[in-house]
Amino acid sequence: MTTQTSPTLLPRLDEPGRAALFTDARTANAFTDEPVSDDTLRAIWELAQWPPTAANTQPLRVSFVRSAEGKARLLPLLAEGNQPKSEAAPAVALLAADLDFHENIPEVFPIRPEMRDGLEEGGRDGREPMARFNATLQTGYFVLAARAHGLAAGPMAGFDAEAVTDEFFPGGQHRVLLVVNLGHPGPDAWHPRLPRLAAETVLSFA
Repeated sequence: MTTQTSPTLLPRLDEPGRAALFTDARTANAFTDEPVSDDTLRAIWELAQWPPTAANTQPLRVSFVRSAEGKARLLPLLAEGNQPKSEAAPAVALLAADLDFHENIPEVFPIRPEMRDGLEEGGRDGREPMARFNATLQTGYFVLAARAHGLAAGPMAGFDAEAVTDEFFPGGQHRVLLVVNLGHPGPDAWHPRLPRLAAETVLSFA
């Protein structure tokens, strides 16, 4: 839910909304067997697509792994401690950066379609930093969108990124950045909350 105190101000999430996305949200390590539908997975993306990326480039690509066959391909490529989590999760999202994102610039950034040609000249190696940075931004949006749809998310970096990329995004166009387990939390899904840095350590004002 949102609250709004003045017609000149943007709406603000109420406390339950902030808790669902941030303060009460945790990385899930166990899941029930309740399925996650295609409609829900699509709805997550429909929400996650809206926050900003540089020049609206939107380089994130998502592959959802749900079938037994897909899990059999994925699990051996994960760190041993992560394999039971992904095996139990009803859906696993592989989040990848598309190094050929520039092909869509005339559509998504029509005010400067010539950017496509400049990025074409740099090749995939030249585009990779921009693709990775903006797709990484989008992975954060994706996790928040999953939480906004009432799902627990378990993002993981413990996997063989090159092997997962080759298995699920062959051809050299993509780089897998993150694996995210999705579903409803099972028993003992949460580790104890770890501390956050004090504001005095993080913030400065100029």
